[in-house]
Amino acid sequence: MNFGEGVDAQVKTLLVGMGNPILCDDSIGIRLAKYINTRIGLAEDVTVLEECSVGGLNLIDIAAGYERMIVLDSIRTTVNRPGYWYRFTAESLKKTMNLNNIHDANFATALDLGRRLGIPLPDDKEIHIFAVEVLDNATFSETMTEPLERNFHKYAAEIYSEIAEMLEASPEPERVARIGIYS
Repeated sequence: MNFGEGVDAQVKTLLVGMGNPILCDDSIGIRLAKYINTRIGLAEDVTVLEECSVGGLNLIDIAAGYERMIVLDSIRTTVNRPGYWYRFTAESLKKTMNLNNIHDANFATALDLGRRLGIPLPDDKEIHIFAVEVLDNATFSETMTEPLERNFHKYAAEIYSEIAEMLEASPEPERVARIGIYS
């Protein structure tokens, strides 16, 4: 099935690669977005923001007007091995305080505020988050740690498969809207 033939054919979707390209493993969201962007296929209603290094209230502007959002990011729990990935929706974010920043609001709070202000944002169940377990998200480096680099194509392909199924994407990458860097 080509994208556009299914139920979600008209869902305006934003795919965002979160992170900092010079903070070692924190760049995983950006790397995943670039990988997926080259493979996503015929997806007319998908905009890809490969590099997004803002958070909190700034995400309201980025997500405004979209019906669905796919976020690719790093997570550091120390519970699982580097490269292990999680999939959840923004509904789960309300139960955590781990995304707080003393100078800004966490993602769940920013979404709530945006909705209260009447900004059209995706429902929490339509914000899909793919987070990859990392080792080092604080060291300045343009390369990731060895376990993440070594296994990148394995977990990137797994995450791509989940996203492609969600979007019902075909293998023709030239129709995807592309956005460069937002920081």
